[in-house]
Amino acid sequence: MDVTRLHYNEQGLIPAIVQQHDTGEVLMMAWMTLSTVRETIASGETVFWSRSRGERWHKGATSGNTQKVVSLRADCDADVLLLQVDQQGSGACHTGARSCFYTAVEPDV
Repeated sequence: MDVTRLHYNEQGLIPAIVQQHDTGEVLMMAWMTLSTVRETIASGETVFWSRSRGERWHKGATSGNTQKVVSLRADCDADVLLLQVDQQGSGACHTGARSCFYTAVEPDV
């Protein structure tokens, strides 16, 4: 599918789920723009859009925890991306954890 046919939201963003290619572990969720999708494909490493900083973000550029892209797929509605990667370094989360999904949610009492 051509990247211009993906469905970006009103802010020009599309959610991207990042998964370790060989284990299926979900590492993180981030946002991408048309430009960062193109850059990710061209470079072979993940590049996202930081909503808080308002700028592109090459994952691991400062930490060394880069993500080598193995595959990039769109869901059936073309409004969510799934990036299967080979996670380099200690982990994907800015906290230092391997995955951003380490906090259990408990029911309220």
